Amino acid sequence: MKNKFNWLSSGGHQTSVAGTYVMLIILGVGLILALCNLIFAEGSALHVSSYTLALFGKYLCFALLALSLDLIWGYAGILSLGHSAFFALGGYAMGMYLMRQIGDRGVYGNPDLPDFMVFLNWQELPWFWMGFDNFGFAMIMALAVPGLLAFLFGWLAFRSRVTGVYFSIITQAMTFALMNAFFRNEMGFGGNNGLTDFKEILGFDVQSDGVTVALFVASLISLFAAYFLCRWIVNAKAGNVLVAVRDAESRTRFLGYRVEHFKLFVFVVAALIAGLSGALYVPQVGIINPGEFSPLFSIEVVIWVAVGGRGTLYGAVIGALVVSYAKTYFTGAFAEVWLFMLGGLFVVVTLYMPKGIVGVAGQWIGARTNRRAQQQPQAAVGDSDE
Repeated sequence: MKNKFNWLSSGGHQTSVAGTYVMLIILGVGLILALCNLIFAEGSALHVSSYTLALFGKYLCFALLALSLDLIWGYAGILSLGHSAFFALGGYAMGMYLMRQIGDRGVYGNPDLPDFMVFLNWQELPWFWMGFDNFGFAMIMALAVPGLLAFLFGWLAFRSRVTGVYFSIITQAMTFALMNAFFRNEMGFGGNNGLTDFKEILGFDVQSDGVTVALFVASLISLFAAYFLCRWIVNAKAGNVLVAVRDAESRTRFLGYRVEHFKLFVFVVAALIAGLSGALYVPQVGIINPGEFSPLFSIEVVIWVAVGGRGTLYGAVIGALVVSYAKTYFTGAFAEVWLFMLGGLFVVVTLYMPKGIVGVAGQWIGARTNRRAQQQPQAAVGDSDE
């Protein structure tokens, strides 16, 4: 076990350096895009439209979600097929705040009730909507609700030592049950239409260019900060224990570690990050509906992590950005076959790229470095003979 930890520390250092460079590049490019939107006028070749910035902001939220999944799957071996539940709950918390900001500017002009409640003949605002007229309260709920769900669910599952495929199945059942519940009109969350038609956030027009830039930058900074939080966790002693749990849970438990506590801790942290990503996502896309709970969406998040490179953190970020951009492009160019392409991509990655994009890049760089190292002694021998 000690040798495993030593090997992990050296490999982790290399991963941390590469990840830092990648995240700094993403941060730099993101800030440049935001400045191009603010500085250059429309029609300029250097102008980045607000639509493009909002689209990339959505990708950053997906990257934040993928990062949270890689924290538990890549380092603790906890494969959750219901991770979208935490994302959707964070999104609904933000959506409820945005709906409360509409006031009497809705279709029915009711200052207290959202339009869908007026349409369904609700007489008063439900108790669970109270407080969501305050941005701070909504942000707390966007973190607290996913975190509480993860704590309760994880406490029951990990205490019962539910692991592997069984854990994946019950997480999928959890998000499927939530999706069905939120589809019901009597739940008070907009039914199958969800929450939309947002007007303002913090008193500013949610569709204005300034708000679009602010949300994009907030997503960028959140991704940057969340990455280093996760990196700090996995590089600490707790991270070594988590990897030991992933590779040999029974042996780790035999050594005296409270495995369920470590798994519960990282599961809750991942849920908090996922909730934050959902809260940032909703004002940028302008809608939240029960479809975000879909188990298929959770599986798609797993594909992002696998394509980028599981167990690297920054690989999950890369995978989310690459696959999300590809989905946007190919759903327009090859709308009828995109789902088959996505499934084929996952099969190819599983069979031929088990370490994802990051792994392939690392192997290529390593092979190139080895060739150079072998050529240098030969050149030195040739010089000495002369």
